[in-house]
Amino acid sequence: MPHDTPLITTLVAGFGLAFLFGLLAQRLKLPLIAGYLLAGVVIGPFTPGYVADMGLATELAELGVILLMFGVGLHFSPRDLMAVKAIAVPGALGQIAVATAFGTAMGWALGWSIGAGLIFGLALSVASTVVLLRALQDRDLVTTEKGRVAVGWLIVEDLVMVIALVLIPPLAGLLGGNALPVGEEAEAVAEVTSTIGIGPIAATVLITLAKAAAFVALMLIVGQRVIPWILHFVAQTRSRELFRLSVLAIALGVAYGATHFFGVSFALGAFFAGMVLSSSTLSQQAMRETLPLRDAFAVLFFVSVGMLFNPGIVVVSPLALIGTVAIILIVKSVAAYYIVKAFGRGHDQGLTIAASLAQIGEFSFILISMGVKLNIVATEARDLVVAGAMISILANPLLFHLLDLRWARKATVAEPAPEGAEVRPDAPSEVSEARPTVPPPAA
Repeated sequence: MPHDTPLITTLVAGFGLAFLFGLLAQRLKLPLIAGYLLAGVVIGPFTPGYVADMGLATELAELGVILLMFGVGLHFSPRDLMAVKAIAVPGALGQIAVATAFGTAMGWALGWSIGAGLIFGLALSVASTVVLLRALQDRDLVTTEKGRVAVGWLIVEDLVMVIALVLIPPLAGLLGGNALPVGEEAEAVAEVTSTIGIGPIAATVLITLAKAAAFVALMLIVGQRVIPWILHFVAQTRSRELFRLSVLAIALGVAYGATHFFGVSFALGAFFAGMVLSSSTLSQQAMRETLPLRDAFAVLFFVSVGMLFNPGIVVVSPLALIGTVAIILIVKSVAAYYIVKAFGRGHDQGLTIAASLAQIGEFSFILISMGVKLNIVATEARDLVVAGAMISILANPLLFHLLDLRWARKATVAEPAPEGAEVRPDAPSEVSEARPTVPPPAA
């Protein structure tokens, strides 16, 4: 009689199908995330056949979130951000504002509350770190001016989402979701309300911000010294196994401690653990050693997101889905392009930033899942975000392919014609719109 092993079964189904669909995505030159999401759809409750354990999948996804956010923190470089802050900070904030406004308006048109629309719009405003970096790396653009601006822009978006993760839970009641906290936390809110004389929502926000500030201060003052010291101490043992274990213990321990003692999310705790660790001279080694495990649990995170997707949304709400995809692919891209142009940057840089941001990913899933958990948004909004993510991730390589063709044409035009080559006045021009057509020489 077979053993009842739901954890092993979920892992086997998740990793197995993720591998198959990821391989298919690779063959089709699509981001691997698309394959992972599709694997989740296949083993989710909305499609026939085997259904994975949703409870276990959710907990595994939490591990994926922790390690993903830890990786984001490791990649965070204040120096890189400061180099392009003049355009990245106002540009990212402006693009987030535009996308959020359109998402809120769409939510209002669908009959949602303003709070639901805000969460929905925020989820559509932030691009995927994984997808963007992969697209830039494939084209050797990371170290170029265009690449640095795109990465800096993404860092600002990530920081805004980190702040949103802190503020959304205490504001849930104001946003139309679960009201005030219960238990000991409710007693603390009541005490602050009576002591300071402010409303319960303001007291909840104040307590949350105070806890978050205490955690950040602890990480920057104590963690900045202790965590790198621990890594250097372990590195002296010359044991890769112990070093790898120490990095994972730091990431998971800080994330758990942030939630248990300070009431902030796993994601925020993991992000600051990675950010503090990034200042160490051993940060690159830590990144390399933990990459396989981070990738594995990130796969499970995307698979679990795919499990939440109801394909019926395509039939039930086709217009809403079209609107969602339009905001991601068109509104965000157009806003980013014109913001870049407003700062006096070139046409090519504007197109690169626009294409880079025309997708959504991991932060979008974290935000919209939090909104559903707090009863701020309906499951329909989550289905639209997941569907929009899948479509935009599939479409993003096509946008970059069009840019590749444009750059190739410009390079061809820039090359001098071979001596004696025939010039055809009636031939169609290969020159881009940024370059005027040269009239044929007089006979």
